[in-house]
Amino acid sequence: MAASAVVAVGFFGASYVVVGRILEHTVRENARDASAALAQVAFTGMYQLMSTGWQRKQALQFVTAIRDTARDTPTEVQIYRGPVVVADHGEIEQPPLDAALRETLAAARPLIDERDGGVRYLMPLVAEQRCIRCHSSAEVGQALGAIEVKQDFAPLVAKARREFMLWLLGLAPLLMGAAALAVWRVSRRIEASVVAVSQVVAQVNGVADLRQLEFTRYDPGFTEFHDLFSHLNDLVAKLRQVAVDKHVLRFEIGLMEKFVITSEVVRDWGEYIARLLAEINTVMPTHMLFSLFEVGDEVFDLEVFWSRPPVPETRRIMEEHMRRLVAEDSRFSGLSQITLHHHAPSGGEPLELDAEEVALHTKTLMVERPKIGGIVGIGVNAEVVDDDTLRLVMDSILSTMLNVVGSVKAIHKYTRDMEYYATRDPLTDLYNRRVFWELFDYEVARAQRHGYRFALLVVDLDNFKLINDSHGHVVGDRYLQRFAPAVKQVLRPGDIFARYGGDEFVILLPDITQGAALVVAQRVLEAARAMEVETQDGGKVSGSASIGLALYPQHAENSEDLFLFADNMLFKAKNAGKHQVGIPSEEEVAEVFRDMTETTVQVVNAINEGRIVPFFQPIMALDGNRIVGFEVLSRIAIEGEQHMEAARFIEFAEKAGVIHRLDSMVMEKALRNIAAIEFSGYVFINLSPRALALSDFMQSLRGIVASCGIAPAQIVFEITERDTVKNIVVLEKLVGELKLAGFKLAIDDFGSGFSSFQYLRRFPVDFLKIEGDFIAKILENKKDRAFVQTIAQLAADLKIQVIAEHVESAEVLEELRAMGIDLAQGYYIGRPESELGRNMRWPLI
Repeated sequence: MAASAVVAVGFFGASYVVVGRILEHTVRENARDASAALAQVAFTGMYQLMSTGWQRKQALQFVTAIRDTARDTPTEVQIYRGPVVVADHGEIEQPPLDAALRETLAAARPLIDERDGGVRYLMPLVAEQRCIRCHSSAEVGQALGAIEVKQDFAPLVAKARREFMLWLLGLAPLLMGAAALAVWRVSRRIEASVVAVSQVVAQVNGVADLRQLEFTRYDPGFTEFHDLFSHLNDLVAKLRQVAVDKHVLRFEIGLMEKFVITSEVVRDWGEYIARLLAEINTVMPTHMLFSLFEVGDEVFDLEVFWSRPPVPETRRIMEEHMRRLVAEDSRFSGLSQITLHHHAPSGGEPLELDAEEVALHTKTLMVERPKIGGIVGIGVNAEVVDDDTLRLVMDSILSTMLNVVGSVKAIHKYTRDMEYYATRDPLTDLYNRRVFWELFDYEVARAQRHGYRFALLVVDLDNFKLINDSHGHVVGDRYLQRFAPAVKQVLRPGDIFARYGGDEFVILLPDITQGAALVVAQRVLEAARAMEVETQDGGKVSGSASIGLALYPQHAENSEDLFLFADNMLFKAKNAGKHQVGIPSEEEVAEVFRDMTETTVQVVNAINEGRIVPFFQPIMALDGNRIVGFEVLSRIAIEGEQHMEAARFIEFAEKAGVIHRLDSMVMEKALRNIAAIEFSGYVFINLSPRALALSDFMQSLRGIVASCGIAPAQIVFEITERDTVKNIVVLEKLVGELKLAGFKLAIDDFGSGFSSFQYLRRFPVDFLKIEGDFIAKILENKKDRAFVQTIAQLAADLKIQVIAEHVESAEVLEELRAMGIDLAQGYYIGRPESELGRNMRWPLI
């Protein structure tokens, strides 16, 4: 109404102004035309009178009559005599000439002066030829005088405006009433439409309410509103397809937050899945969640998680349904073996489902090929929900959980495998060397506390190298795999059996006498002799073993000396003809210690005499097939061209306290050889942690590097887990100093111990050298391949280069290249040589 009143007032005001201006313009035009016509009439009458030869008196009477005619009207008429006529006939009584009159007389043209509320028209009386006979002083075209006509129409316009205003004021109540009625009718219809929309919208409290939302049932009374309601219905239809309830979004966001994989999730992955199932139940009643994993060729594990403990019949129905789903899927063969594992809460109301509910409410998502972790499918058993959007959300959750659960299971599996391989030899499933030494030291400490004896057996397979060379590594590996369980069968429960490396094994016999230990050793020899392995051509291979025996505390009081003693006894058994147990007599005990002392002296003399010789084993980049580095290996030159390998003298050098001198000597000789051929690649050097811990190590190292002219960035120091376990805190500081000086760092035998991952976290590592046992079997062993792939991916994420050790065939090399390994080292790349560049099959960088 207010808007209508404003519009009406505006309309009336505008009408008054516009009509007033039109009226004034029309009256002004009429006045101008009337003035011109009146002036012309006056001129014509005066001319006719002058044509009769009028006198001065007659002229004055004519002028007076003209003026008197318009006396009581808005019009005034005045005739003026010009200067020419005044000169000829004298002046008459008239108002003085103003500027407009003088201009009119001078120009001899009419002049119209339109002023506010009136019009003044000046018409000159122009002399013609016939006028000259009476006005001899005039010339043709000269103004003789002027007629002035004034019209004042302001009162007329004001009166018209007043009357128009009165008419408007009279019509205004009628018009306002009509407007009010129209506004009222429109308002009622609009308010009814608004109320209808408000009532419909008020009913919407969730996405499900959109189904009942309907606008076309209301008649708004306006065509435009009807079209609008139709568009609103279209909008609601689209919202039904895309809208998601707020609590569903909160649920999905909350569930996504729980998809963060932590160490706790990996450790207790079953509890993690159970918690996810509980979260899903807050939005959609879900009875069960299951995941299917491929754990072997056509072998599957089905993990079933229940929201409530199922009754036996429900469990049976679900198992049959799951097996039927797998059997009916073309991606699985009918020979697939499935093992079910049920996970259900211990308490709660029992869950009962019939076969129809299981079949109708179970939704599955299967993939063509196993994803990470071996997962091939996931599914839920949930109550039917009519909400399409909620079903889409559930599909999205299933798709995401397929990857998350697979990732969790994969990390759980790989972590478990790495924990296992940290303590086990992957080929024989025996304890590895690192764990053996930990158990060995523990057994020494325990024997000291409790005062009992134990025995150590060092076992070496006779002529094993011949088996490998004659029948290949496949047969050799099979021989080792058969040997391990054969020996286990003759050992006592509690005896510790480990693979020390290659074809060498060690056995700890707790709480045993020498005689009993000898009996066990003989059983091991018999087990080795009785064992046979088939070859590739159908033949059979058998062998034997030699054993060195040492007893604590009779032969040594610490693990290192006891091991060296047993190793000497093994050497004795080998020299005595093999396939026997080397055990010392009382006289031989002193001889063994004397031999050990002589070996120590031999090492010290070799260092003093400079007989330490560096050997170089090439390391090749798989991208380009060029030698980019050499690993330096220590050897002692003995008789002729023979050399003693580091494994036989390093421990003696450490016990003699000369390991730092040995490291310095071999490093200086190696760097000078590298400088001599101007090799620009890497030099990998193994250093004992005891040498690193010396106070003058860094100063000595800088002096050697500077004197050889080798850039620190070319030198890579290798550390191993076994060497660093007891020195990790000190070593961390020393490694930091090495990095500041520009040197690089590599972790050797990565994967041999679970603690290797601690070194990645604590040390600024540049290279990882994967334990050779994993590399050698990647073509045959899926676990080894998966382990290598995992390490490679981890190193890539950490921007660390990976070196694969023990590469001994072209097939292994190509497989490593396909896996994205950076560098390779092994006999196929090149054997260790004392002379750089000799027998090289690959070019240097």
